[in-house]
Amino acid sequence: MNNNIPLADIRAFITIAEQESFTHAAEILGSSRAHLSRQLNQLEQQLDVKLLIRTTRSQRLTEAGKLFFDQCRNSLQGIEHAIELAQDQNQQMRGKVRINCVGGIIGEELLSQIVSEFTVENPRIQVEIDFSSERVDLIADEFDLVIRMGELEDSGLIARKITELIIGTWASPNYLSKHEKITHPEQLSHHNCLTGSIKRWGFIHRNDLSVSTEVKVFGNFTCKNGRALLKASLNGQGIVRLPQLYCQQAIKQKQLMAVFEEWQCQKVPLYLLYHKNSYMPERLRQLIEHIYLKLKIIFANEQS
Repeated sequence: MNNNIPLADIRAFITIAEQESFTHAAEILGSSRAHLSRQLNQLEQQLDVKLLIRTTRSQRLTEAGKLFFDQCRNSLQGIEHAIELAQDQNQQMRGKVRINCVGGIIGEELLSQIVSEFTVENPRIQVEIDFSSERVDLIADEFDLVIRMGELEDSGLIARKITELIIGTWASPNYLSKHEKITHPEQLSHHNCLTGSIKRWGFIHRNDLSVSTEVKVFGNFTCKNGRALLKASLNGQGIVRLPQLYCQQAIKQKQLMAVFEEWQCQKVPLYLLYHKNSYMPERLRQLIEHIYLKLKIIFANEQS
């Protein structure tokens, strides 16, 4: 059985049979009569079957040609319909988008609001947001886009930097009042440090960026959620390392204070990641641009 018959040859045969004329079929397909004749001959050779009997004045299908025509016409219509549906699905603003994002204020407040606004305007788009903190694989985990903090490994993904987050080391006035003044990061090893997934905290000197240090920290509370760490620190439980964005209200109200005067943390980049895809669905293309531009505006205003 020959399974490598070109679809173009089958489409040429169907058009010839439908039009009952090589001339009309050639006009429809934008081809020449000679080319259609070659396609028909090639098809018959590959099938080892006579499909069409031609004379100078007329043509008619053989019995095998009639059977082949009926089956192929229905199948070809199904293929063309499937192509139309696939193209329509890709171009229309409908379908599902899966997003993975850091939680806390960035995911639970900023991203959620941005996505909600977008889906109100585009009610046929379904968006699923996942706040799991593990570094997901977009392909294996079937996510369409990811918002991720930290430096990136080299990959084939498109990475668009949204901002650089200012990271601080904070504690409540109540906690700090019970301990000697902290002047160097090494002293953190003697304090209750509230941690997420990072147990080694790095610092650089404000007045000399070439001077850096790293310290392993310990504490009695670990959580990968920034809100939970913030709450624990506000309760006077210990020292926390968080983006300034998470702590702005508490800092304004003097519920939290910066632990160091001469030491600071490196800024952490925030990226929007997605697959390289020349045929990206319109719903995903527009949602990516909407999220990226909205977050850029929000962080620009925060830092101005």
